[in-house]
Amino acid sequence: MKKLLLAAAVSTTMLAPMAAHAEKVGLAMAQLDTFLTILKNGVVDAGKKSGTTVQVEDAQNDVGKQLSQIQNLIAQKVDAIIVNPVDTDVTPKITKMVTDAKIPLVYVNRKPVDFAKLPAGVAFVASDEVVSGTLQTQEVCRLLKGKGEIVVLMGELSNEAARTRTKDIEDVLATKDCSGIKILDKREGKWDRTQGQDITTNWLSSGVKFDAIIANNDEMAIGAINALKASKKWTPASIVAGIDATPDALASMKAGDLKVTVFQNAAGQGSGALDAALKLSKKQPVERFVNVPFELVTPANLAKYSGKN
Repeated sequence: MKKLLLAAAVSTTMLAPMAAHAEKVGLAMAQLDTFLTILKNGVVDAGKKSGTTVQVEDAQNDVGKQLSQIQNLIAQKVDAIIVNPVDTDVTPKITKMVTDAKIPLVYVNRKPVDFAKLPAGVAFVASDEVVSGTLQTQEVCRLLKGKGEIVVLMGELSNEAARTRTKDIEDVLATKDCSGIKILDKREGKWDRTQGQDITTNWLSSGVKFDAIIANNDEMAIGAINALKASKKWTPASIVAGIDATPDALASMKAGDLKVTVFQNAAGQGSGALDAALKLSKKQPVERFVNVPFELVTPANLAKYSGKN
């Protein structure tokens, strides 16, 4: 028996140095709105499953604050850093800061402007924004039967996603089947529900007459619906489109309000970002762009997406 116990003790001692190292990953979020909170939770939940500690930092949409938070994560020598950038134009500076410290870096959800030049050890996990606004606008075009006038609520133009989603709208309306639809006005609502409501209220009070509102995200779309209702301009036929398929958006669609959204898998992006970060920290290969596909959501297939975001 003594020999068996001794053998077991020796075996345990030999295995101990080989035990998996508990990883610590820094997560620098631009802010924590509805969608980004779901994304953050996707990272944290995936961390719990893998035994990874995730340190979350919220920049509250402040570029300077985010840079300081990333510097602090570098000083802590975390095993990898995931960044949802406040301003995608600042990503070259972030890339240099983190790679100079020889820490693996993963951008999530918002495409870095230096994407084409990302060095080894850096990846981007997101959905292809060219698809998002395209799916959204094609469905609005179908609902309008290719004719009408629309207004557009844009996200923050410092964000590559807002610029791309807006260009998607313009590109679809330049096609033969949708060329009868004209854009009357475009305003920057900064992804915010209140700003979406205020801008729409201003359009209505100024006498702007439109057949549909296309918003770069669901929050602004819901704000637009609120404005239409408050101004007594809402009808069951009103067409408002968003992107993200957030819980509030799906509830709005179920109520008969929001007509179009596009499912962006926030939790899937979060878990995918953590997976990429852990692989990079172990020197394992990761694609430069890890794509989490967009999917069109309408009242016809709404039930399929309930509870997914």
